[in-house]
Amino acid sequence: MKIFLFAILGVSLFARPAVATLVVFGDGRHIRVASYEVVGGDRLTVGLHGGGSMTIPLDVVERIVDEEYERPAPILPGDAIEAGPIAAELPAGASRSVRAFSESLSLSSSSFSSPYSAQILAAAKEHRVDPAFIAAVIRAESNGVPTAVSRKGARGLMQLMPATAQRLGVRRPFDPKDNIRGGAAYLAELAERFGETNADLILAAYNAGENAVEEYGGVPPYRETREYVRRVLAFWGPTARLGRAAL
Repeated sequence: MKIFLFAILGVSLFARPAVATLVVFGDGRHIRVASYEVVGGDRLTVGLHGGGSMTIPLDVVERIVDEEYERPAPILPGDAIEAGPIAAELPAGASRSVRAFSESLSLSSSSFSSPYSAQILAAAKEHRVDPAFIAAVIRAESNGVPTAVSRKGARGLMQLMPATAQRLGVRRPFDPKDNIRGGAAYLAELAERFGETNADLILAAYNAGENAVEEYGGVPPYRETREYVRRVLAFWGPTARLGRAAL
């Protein structure tokens, strides 16, 4: 199965249609497909460009991203160029760290509200990630539904794919404590990799994968990813705006 899979990957890696779906595997390889469907909760059937299909175990898939490009509206003569809500310029040093919160924060004094505040706060202190940032990701990912399953196969509050959950040691993806712990650990990994004040890159990697962020040198131009970054930063609060003309 693996030899067959990677043979197909080798052929497909260079096809770059304007609109496609990107299936990213746990080892960083990816394939662009025409369609996909989760079958039986543990398999993924993908339709290949040019015809044909294949079925692979879902637990080898790190993420699935709709690779529709977001194209900016043309700028007409005389138009003023303004930064978007997340690309607005801030004074030097005003970038917000995803790790900046008080270690003595308690449930009664927390600045965020969630039915899972206790689990969020515990994971935040364990992995040094702002609990409000974790809560914002949960709101965008599952709207606080612990049994949520996306059509892509992501599960639980922080919508972890089986491969990601397995790598992070999450054995019960529908258990709020286990899921949040894994999601917070992943956010901490991304903060270490992309910088704790680069919340846009952290979120883009959480959605589209680290390789996509590095390939594009910033937030990938995928519509899904850019909308996701905007939503989470909006949930995180108005001070989450970044001095980066990326979105």
